[in-house]
Amino acid sequence: MEHIEPAVVTADDLVRARDRLLGPGRRRLTGEALREALVDLHEFWLAAHAAQSGVDGPGVALVAVGGLGRCELVPYSDLDLVLVHTGRKDVKAISERLWYPLWNSGIGLDHSVRTVGEALRVASTDLRTATGLLDLRYLAGDTEVARRLADSARQAWRAGVRTRLDEMTESARRRWVRSGEIAHRVEPDIKHGRGGLRDLTLLDGLAIAQLIDRPGVDVTDARALLLDVRTELRRVAGRPRDVLRAQDGDEVAAALDLPDRFALARALSSAARTVAYSVDVALRTARAAVPKRGLFALRRTPTRRPLDEGVVLHGNEVALARDAHPARDPALLLRVAGAAARTNHPVAPGTLARLADSAPELRKPWPREAREELLSLLGAGTGLIDVVEALDRTGLWGRLFPEWGAVRDLPPRDAAHMWTVDRHLVVATAHASRLATRVSRPDLLLLGTLVHDIGKGRQADHSEVGAALATQIGERLGLWPHDIRLLTAMVRHHLLLPHTATRRDVEDEATVHRVVETLDGDPVLLELLHALAEADALATGPGTWTDWKASLMADLVHRCRTAMAGDPLPGPEPLDDISRTLATTVVTTGRPDVVITTTDGTTTVTVAAPDRPGTLSRAAGVLALNSLEVHAATLRSYEGAAVDAFTVSPRFGSLPDVALLREQLSRALDGSLSLPEKLAAKERDYGGPPADAPPAKILWFDDESTGAVVLELRAPDRIGLLHHVADALERCGADIRWARVATLGSTVVDSFALTAPTLDPDHRARIEHAVLQAAH
Repeated sequence: MEHIEPAVVTADDLVRARDRLLGPGRRRLTGEALREALVDLHEFWLAAHAAQSGVDGPGVALVAVGGLGRCELVPYSDLDLVLVHTGRKDVKAISERLWYPLWNSGIGLDHSVRTVGEALRVASTDLRTATGLLDLRYLAGDTEVARRLADSARQAWRAGVRTRLDEMTESARRRWVRSGEIAHRVEPDIKHGRGGLRDLTLLDGLAIAQLIDRPGVDVTDARALLLDVRTELRRVAGRPRDVLRAQDGDEVAAALDLPDRFALARALSSAARTVAYSVDVALRTARAAVPKRGLFALRRTPTRRPLDEGVVLHGNEVALARDAHPARDPALLLRVAGAAARTNHPVAPGTLARLADSAPELRKPWPREAREELLSLLGAGTGLIDVVEALDRTGLWGRLFPEWGAVRDLPPRDAAHMWTVDRHLVVATAHASRLATRVSRPDLLLLGTLVHDIGKGRQADHSEVGAALATQIGERLGLWPHDIRLLTAMVRHHLLLPHTATRRDVEDEATVHRVVETLDGDPVLLELLHALAEADALATGPGTWTDWKASLMADLVHRCRTAMAGDPLPGPEPLDDISRTLATTVVTTGRPDVVITTTDGTTTVTVAAPDRPGTLSRAAGVLALNSLEVHAATLRSYEGAAVDAFTVSPRFGSLPDVALLREQLSRALDGSLSLPEKLAAKERDYGGPPADAPPAKILWFDDESTGAVVLELRAPDRIGLLHHVADALERCGADIRWARVATLGSTVVDSFALTAPTLDPDHRARIEHAVLQAAH
C-alpha cells in the first residue's frame, strides 16, 4: 500500500488521489507501476467504503471484475463491481450507500446486485458476464460468499464451454469486423481490435476452461505492451480512450522509451499479431478438445488423408505423416507449407513446433526440390497469406529468409498502404500468382514480388538496398546467374513503370527511350515489371489500382515494346472529333464549353476555352468545387482555343450536371465566381489535411524532354489543390505543357512539365516558393 495516502476518505478524495497519481506534479510512474498504484488505491478505498456502507457480517460481499478484478486497472477505467449476497433484507440500502458516493464524484461505475444463483443464471445467457466472473476478486465482506460465486462461475464455465465455442468465435469475429486488426490500422483500437486486450481475455477464458494451455512468454510480453500502450494513451488523453490516434503516437512512444510513433506501431503490430495467431490456434485447439455428441460421437479419431510426401491432412489441420523425418528431408517444411496454402487448411501447431526443432537449415545453394517447393508455395494464391503468418510467428519464415527481419511488422510510411511491409509483400505475391500466365517467367514474377520491398526498414534507398539483397537471396536459392540478374533488376526498378506512367508524359519519345535504356532493352524484364506493378498496387490498398492507372501503364509498356523492337513510336494522339468540334465552337462564339464522356469505365471532362493564361487553374477549381478528383490533365491548343482533358472520378456521389460545370466555368473565367472563397468554404465543410500531415516537397527533373523541365510536387491532398498549384504556376509565368496527378491515400504526387522564357535557378526558386505556399 505504499502508493496510498491516508487522507483518502470520501469518493472525492479518491478522485483527487487518482488525479495526483496521473498528474505532472508527482514522480512519473511506469505503466505497470501506475496500474499497481491505481489498483492499490481503489482496493484500499473500496474496502473501507464497503465496511462503512454495511458490507460486513455474513451473507454479503463486494467483489471486483474487469480491470480491477484482473489487477490491470488503467487510468480513467470504469469500476466493474458486484454486490453479491445470500438474500439479506438490507441489501438495497447497502447498495445505495455503496454506489451513490461514486456516482456523485463522477467515477465511472458498472455495477450489479445479485445472489450467487442470479449471477450464475445471467452468466449462462450473457457471454460478457460469464467471462467477467472468471476474473472475480474479493474486496470486502463475507469471503465465503465471494468464494462460492468464484468457484461456481468457473465450474459452470468449464461445464458449459462446449456449447459456447461458436458464440465466442462469432462474437470475436463481429468485434474484429467492427474494429479491424491492430497490426494494420493507422489508428488501432487497443482494446477491441484483432490482437488486442479483448482477445487476451478470450485466451484466458479458454485456458480456465482447460481447453488450452496457459499462453507462453511471447503472449505475456504482448499483454504487457498492449497494457502499457493503453495506460499511456489514457494518461496522454486525460480521459478514457482506446483508439491510438496518429497525433498521440509520438507522445505515447516517448513515454515507452521508443524513438517515434513508427517504432511504436511496429512494436504494436508484433504484439497484436502474436496475440491474433495465438487466438486462431487456441480456437482450433479448443474445438478439437471438445467431444462431439450424437451420431458423430463414435468418430473420435480424426482421419488422416495424404496430401504430399510426408504430409497429411489430420482432421482439419495439415500435419506430418507418421513416417516423416524432418531432419533428413530439407524440403519437408516447404512441402507442408505448400500443402496448407493450396488446401486452405492451417498447419497443426505441433507440426510447426516439430519442424522448428528438427528441420535442417537450407544452406547455399538450396537443393532443387526445396526451390521448387518454395515456388509452389508462392503460387498458391490467397492461401499463402495465413501460412506465411504461421511460419513467421513461429520463427520458421525467418529461417528461410533471414533478410525478412528488417521488414517484419514494419509500418508503412504513408496512409495509402493498409498493411505492414512484410504483410504487403505476401499479399502482393498472392496477387502475382493470378498474373503468372501473363509472363514468360512466372517463377521470377513470384520471387521478385515477394522481395520487391525487402530493402525497406534500412537507412538508404530501399530499391538499391533491396536489389543487393535480391542478389544475395537469388544466390542462396541457387538461381542461374542470368535469373539472379533479372531478379535483382526487378527489385531495383520495381517503381520505374508506375512512376513514369503516372508522373511523366508517356507520349514524349525521350521518356520512352529513357525507360528502355534503363531496362537494357530487355522485353522479359519489361513484362515482369508490368505484372509486378499491378500486383504491388493491388496489395497497397483499395482504389490504388484503377482503370486509369492500368491504361496509362499499358500505354507506356506498349510504347516501350515498340521501341525495343526498333519500330517507330506512335506520335501524340490527335484531337478527337468531339474536342475539335468543341474548340471550333469556342473560337466562333468566344464562350467556354464542357463535355463529359465515359469510356471503358474512365471518365473524362473536356474543357475548351479561349487560349489565355489561367484556364487550367480555373477549370481545376470548378472540378474541385463539384467534388471531382483529377487524376490526369492533358493540355492542348487548337486554332486559338485551349482544350484541356481531365481524367476524373467523383470523390463521392455521382457526376455533376454538365450544364452546371459549363455555367461555373464561364463565371470563373470572367471573374464573377470567386473560386478561392468557394473552395475555402468547401474545405471548411469537409476538412482539410490532418494537422500532423507531412510538409510538401518539390523535386525538379531536367532530362524529360527538350525545352521543358518537370516539377514534381509531393504534398498532403486537399480540396482544390490542383487549382491552387496551377494558379501559382500561372502567376509565376510558367507555361504548363502537361500535368499528371497521382493520389495515394491522403498524399498526392503531382507532376507538371513547364516551359518559360527562362527557368534559371532564381526563377525556379520563385516558382518553388509559390507552389509550396499554394500547397500549404
